[in-house]
Amino acid sequence: MEDDELGRETAAEVDRIAPPPELDRSPGATPADEPAPPPDAPVPSGAFAALRHRNFQLFYAGQLLSLVGTWMQSTAQGWLVLDLTNSELLLGVVTAVASVPTVLFSLYAGALADRADKRRIIMAANAASLVLALLLAVLTHTRTVTYPAVLAIAFALGTANAFEIPTRQSFFVELVGRDDLPNAIALNSAQFNATRIVGPAVAGWLIGTAGTAACFYANAASYLFVLAGLRAMRLPVFRRPERRAGTLETIREGLAYIRSDRLSRTLVCLIAVFSVLGFPYVMLMPVFARDILRVGAHGLGWLLAATGAGALAGGIALAAAGERIPRGRIMLGASLGFCAAVFAFAGSRSFPLSLALLALVGFTMVLNNATVNALLQSTVPDHLRGRVMSVYVFMFVGTAPVGALQAGALSKALDAPTALQIGAAVLAVVVIAVAWRVPELARAR
Repeated sequence: MEDDELGRETAAEVDRIAPPPELDRSPGATPADEPAPPPDAPVPSGAFAALRHRNFQLFYAGQLLSLVGTWMQSTAQGWLVLDLTNSELLLGVVTAVASVPTVLFSLYAGALADRADKRRIIMAANAASLVLALLLAVLTHTRTVTYPAVLAIAFALGTANAFEIPTRQSFFVELVGRDDLPNAIALNSAQFNATRIVGPAVAGWLIGTAGTAACFYANAASYLFVLAGLRAMRLPVFRRPERRAGTLETIREGLAYIRSDRLSRTLVCLIAVFSVLGFPYVMLMPVFARDILRVGAHGLGWLLAATGAGALAGGIALAAAGERIPRGRIMLGASLGFCAAVFAFAGSRSFPLSLALLALVGFTMVLNNATVNALLQSTVPDHLRGRVMSVYVFMFVGTAPVGALQAGALSKALDAPTALQIGAAVLAVVVIAVAWRVPELARAR
């Protein structure tokens, strides 16, 4: 479950917001962030406030179906690699290779997102992902798939994601406006993780009945829905900002903003540490399903679905909470809860207990990730949003190769449970240190 170019604009000039674009006044067209619906129309509020916007409704519906397919492919790919190689380390290499393009391209993609038509970038990335999923399906179906082929496709998919993710994150404000942006982020997190319930569970069933290729075919078809939703949106006519600054200079401006703001700097660094020490538990799920808990492919689907169930609850709880509790306090509490839940899961040898602990992992993970995202987006200037979010994605996804390799190497040298427990313990120490050194983080809203 994401392009590059920029202008010739001095650092001071980039701070100016581009002139308001001309709106499409063709029949039936409405601005991207429409005013409140007619009085007789029900207006979503509270936990679902962002759904008052038609464009966000279209985005949300398309993403819902597409993300189910994405989780199906992720589950099936892990099982396929384990079948091909029987190696935890090589499984980690696939995860690392898929994340390398984020290191290479995400900063450029963020600069492009601030300059180009975001909808077109997202559509192009999803179309490329559709083709790649179909290619993997055909290779698997014809029994010609090899480990190097999986690596190549993983790298290509990672490249598409490197452009799609920061662009999509910075696109939300155009769909719902600033007032409903935190709610949109929370709902998106709930959706993203809710699909973990359906996607992995269906994938586990399909792997056992129709084979892994069926999951890849399903994912390829799912991209059609998100493409249709994007195409149906009514957005203002895009006008490219005047180019004045070079690509590197514009990227440097985004980095300079983060360096100058201690809260932003702390948030992006903390998410990187999570990516290295905490999030590799997902990569090791096939190992736990096959070798630790001995529940097979079907059990793998339920393990990942349990994480999704907890994440869904976390996303809904966060959307409903609104701003009653400082987001910084939520993030710090969720971070420590995540560490404790991962540590306990690694020590569990009971399948039911593992399901319960993974639900807690998912719940705390969403609270942490969504609050970091919302805190960043609520403070960043609009004209820097794409670049700041590209740094967030760079630190989140781009450091995943380090996390995957360290977890794979530790699992090979020791074992998978010990690798997870070491990571969770070190991560908890880092979170406590950050809370002590940056006290304003707990008060951040």
